[in-house]
Amino acid sequence: MTTTSTKKSIGALTAALLAACIAFQLNASMLSPALVTMARELHTDDATIGLSQTLYFTLAALFSLFLPRLSDIVGRKRVLLGMLAVMLVGSIVAALAVNVPMLFAGRIIQGVTGPVVPICLLVLRNEISDPKRYGAALGLLTAVNGGIAGVDALAGGWIATNFGFRGIFWVIAVVTVLALFLVAVWGVESKPSAGTRMDWIGVVPLVVSVGALLTAFNEAGKLGAANPVLVVGGVVVALVAFAVFWAVESRVREPLVETRFLKRRATWALLATTFLTMTGVFAVVNGLVTSLAQNGDAGFGMEPDLASLVFLTPYALVGWIVGPFAGRLAPTIGYRAVLRFGLIGSIVSTVLMALVGVHSLPVLVTATVLIGITYAGIANIILNGLGIVLSPESNPGFLPGLNAGAFNLGAGVSFAVLPALQIALGVGGSAGTAGYSGGMLLGAAITTAALAISFLIPRPEGAETTSVAPQKETVR
Repeated sequence: MTTTSTKKSIGALTAALLAACIAFQLNASMLSPALVTMARELHTDDATIGLSQTLYFTLAALFSLFLPRLSDIVGRKRVLLGMLAVMLVGSIVAALAVNVPMLFAGRIIQGVTGPVVPICLLVLRNEISDPKRYGAALGLLTAVNGGIAGVDALAGGWIATNFGFRGIFWVIAVVTVLALFLVAVWGVESKPSAGTRMDWIGVVPLVVSVGALLTAFNEAGKLGAANPVLVVGGVVVALVAFAVFWAVESRVREPLVETRFLKRRATWALLATTFLTMTGVFAVVNGLVTSLAQNGDAGFGMEPDLASLVFLTPYALVGWIVGPFAGRLAPTIGYRAVLRFGLIGSIVSTVLMALVGVHSLPVLVTATVLIGITYAGIANIILNGLGIVLSPESNPGFLPGLNAGAFNLGAGVSFAVLPALQIALGVGGSAGTAGYSGGMLLGAAITTAALAISFLIPRPEGAETTSVAPQKETVR
């Protein structure tokens, strides 16, 4: 721990970083129940408002690829403060939006904040040397990704109903101002790669590659209305751009990512596990379950706000509670062991949901809560943590950035694949139930593939209490 950081309370630092993570999360979860209100007040349709969400998440994924590395070079506190300032600007633009283009502009500006959580975790990693203490703090911050204990979605719906969607953006702006103040006062600076030149030449093809993939997946999610040229073209552009990225990284003196790091099992096995986990789980709860709950023919005919209260709120709440405990246990019994427990629990819960829950509301609620524990509270926490503890000391920001990209790619593919199977198998009556079951079972199968690949992830030796030596930067 640095001399500067010893003068500051780790508790105060954690509180400041938690405020930053909450401000970021509100941009996603608080708006979900307000999309219909946004469409009505801006005189447009749901699909157009949905595009504003797509733009936000796409930009968040792209900036996550390189801002963590930039923070290694110019300073993590500086980059974090810059992102929060940009978030504030975007929130104000969106709050003042009088038309759809202005809303889009605000959401695009907010998208710059994509890597807030990874950078906060990097800051803590630099300041907390005790693996157990770091694991608990990691769990607390990362649990925000599942929602602010479910309160954010409920508050978003209430604010939208009583004050309109603009009230939500003003709340986000206020929270962002608070986070800015706390990070400015209690945050600490760290520049592990100070003096290194940022590889902007490598950033361009990497961003193009991931952006093209996200575009292809978003288009594929339109199912029958999708443009096949855009889907296939996006995949081709992504592959070509990645080949260019690899060639660039093999030649520049100070690359964004050394190709030897890309060849490590610590890199590709983790990224594959993250991608497959998100693909298998994300659309199950956030798509299939909420759709089934509101489906009057095949499901339970709930209103949207009731469905959120019954399913999404408990899901987020248990994730928030379990997360710090999962992070605390990981250094003691092993990050990989905790991850596999979470994945196995997610698979079992999804299968229970698919076979029994589609016919029984109590079982569906129970299975959703179990996924909240095993995925939101465990697997999601550990996957984020592994991105930090497996990153090489010479380039600590690269793996968290790529891992954030894998999370976003997996979410996009999940919404493209699982609902597609559900619709293909039928959406009405008993056929509708079969469709939901089929989509959930496909999710369970993909999560099983993630579990299998997780056995290839190497042990993060320096981050576990039974370690005898720090992790070496060798090609695995």
